[in-house]
Amino acid sequence: MFFGRYEHTIDQKGRISIPSKFRTTLSEHYDDRLIITNNTDESLSAYPLEEWKKLLSNAPGSFKTEQEREDFQRFVVGGAMECAVDRQGRILIPPVLREFAGLERDVVFVGATNKFEIWNRTKWETALQLARERMQKAKA
Repeated sequence: MFFGRYEHTIDQKGRISIPSKFRTTLSEHYDDRLIITNNTDESLSAYPLEEWKKLLSNAPGSFKTEQEREDFQRFVVGGAMECAVDRQGRILIPPVLREFAGLERDVVFVGATNKFEIWNRTKWETALQLARERMQKAKA
């Protein structure tokens, strides 16, 4: 399970070190392959290959319309790229995904149970504040 958040920097080539806690989870429960894809909030989701396969096998039952299925195929599946973890525990995020998420230097990794998210730090801070406000409003 992936949880917590960690700040890292991405180099000019698009390489970034995966947080050690996430690397431990990967090595204990998965292999070294990640599928990284777009999120609707301009961040990236990184799925261990096994979790990606589960997502794809469970997805057909979650669509209410053919349009939802096509949108998922185009945005999530079409945006996905396999990224292997190297010996130093780094991944190379392809330019198209870096551009989509606005990853330039300061990056935040956020655990999301069976996957983790990769955020531009400024966008993460905004999203976190919005989530906090929605949660406070829901409690009221």
